[in-house]
Amino acid sequence: MKTNKFYFVSCFPAFLLLISSSLADPIVIGSKKFTESYVLGEIAKRTLNDAGIPVEHRQGMGGTIIVWQALRGAQIDAYPEYTGTIVEEILKDQQLHSAAAIRNALSKFGVGMTGPLGFNNTYALIMRRDRAQKLGIRTISDLQKHPELKIGLTHEFLARQDGWQPLAARYRLSPQSVIGIDHALGYAALQNGSINVKDAYSTDAKIAEYDLVVLEDDVGFFPKYEAVFLFRTSMRKDAIAGLRKLEGTLDEARMIQLNAEAERTKNYTRAANLYFRDDVESATSAGESFPHKLARWTLRHLQLAGFSLLLAIIVGIPLGIFASRGGVVGHAILGFASIVQTIPALALLALLVPLPFFGISARTAIAALFLYGLLPIVRNTASGLQDIPRSLRESAIALGLTPATRLWRIYLPMSSRSILSGIKTSAIINVGTATLAALIGAGGLGEPILSGLNLNDHVTILQGAIPAALLALIVQWSFDLLDRVLIPKGLRL
Repeated sequence: MKTNKFYFVSCFPAFLLLISSSLADPIVIGSKKFTESYVLGEIAKRTLNDAGIPVEHRQGMGGTIIVWQALRGAQIDAYPEYTGTIVEEILKDQQLHSAAAIRNALSKFGVGMTGPLGFNNTYALIMRRDRAQKLGIRTISDLQKHPELKIGLTHEFLARQDGWQPLAARYRLSPQSVIGIDHALGYAALQNGSINVKDAYSTDAKIAEYDLVVLEDDVGFFPKYEAVFLFRTSMRKDAIAGLRKLEGTLDEARMIQLNAEAERTKNYTRAANLYFRDDVESATSAGESFPHKLARWTLRHLQLAGFSLLLAIIVGIPLGIFASRGGVVGHAILGFASIVQTIPALALLALLVPLPFFGISARTAIAALFLYGLLPIVRNTASGLQDIPRSLRESAIALGLTPATRLWRIYLPMSSRSILSGIKTSAIINVGTATLAALIGAGGLGEPILSGLNLNDHVTILQGAIPAALLALIVQWSFDLLDRVLIPKGLRL
């Protein structure tokens, strides 16, 4: 009995430490890449912070499937979603007509759902008012008479089960031109006449701001899209209770107002604070300062690019050595690196997300950048070794040097300039491509670029684009300096 008591007493502090460390881990809130999702994420963040719960908000992680996979994979703990999207896109079961049925289906994935926040943000098709009135278009059915109209739709809407294809089939629409376009950029295209019709969310502030008209869904195609929060059922109980406090607190008019505030001020935190009835001054002063944000973005960007480059060097140089020997193995190595390089960076990220170990995380971004940076290092290493004169190789063999000694003392130093050039190319590629990491919530200088695209704000875009360009130049200058320091003068000449 004494032994058991001693064991319990000795383990109790460790148990308390484990509990306290788990409680200290921040709750991670995700959001999709449009204004309302950003704002709702910020509202959830402040709600939990006010309850004494540490929170991190990963803004603009992409579309529905990305954030849903992040939730299932425990990379985030909660995010704002809509009931219509849950039924149509996530669960893909149109027979789920009640909240209880949806919750029951979600529970099989270890996911819970709050009650509705209080507003329905349905999909809609919109047009410029002057154009719609001139053509006499009031409903979606009226589009049947005007196949000449140019239609611009978000890429997600083009692929959704409740999106363009079933909508066009239901309304028997056959337009001559349908293109994919970013949600925010679509409004600019609508204004300048590049497109005539686009998809929108009914609570978009720009509908009223640009005096656009919402076409009536006269056959009732779109289901209800009541805003809710999805969360992992294993999340802290007090955090779940905090999210549930948001139920029924936002009507449609209020949400439109918050969206308009976010787009007017380019500040999601300010809009979220106004939800809590904060005054203008406190809402304006709230949030992270720009220098602090820039330092955070830059540090994260350097981490992503740096770790991926280090991996590419460690793996790429040995692969280049093998590739330099030619044969089936050499051609296979160069072929693999070349094929990876032809895959668009965004597609490579999307392919890695569903794989075990990766998911929505910095690991995925580093892995994609590593694969993307392999080809220059492998090819330049192989080329540098293959370009060594035959006479020099024969002289090294005649001296009786072992293969390892020939490689380390003669061949690699002779190829050093070519190898360093490949590493420099890979580094510059990684710095530029790393901006896409923000699409899966991995951070970096892509964050302000994505936010600026969403807000159609060139200043915010430049907050990420200019530092990224400067980083690429600094990397290039640094490698030029290394070239002078590391490469023997005779090889440089």
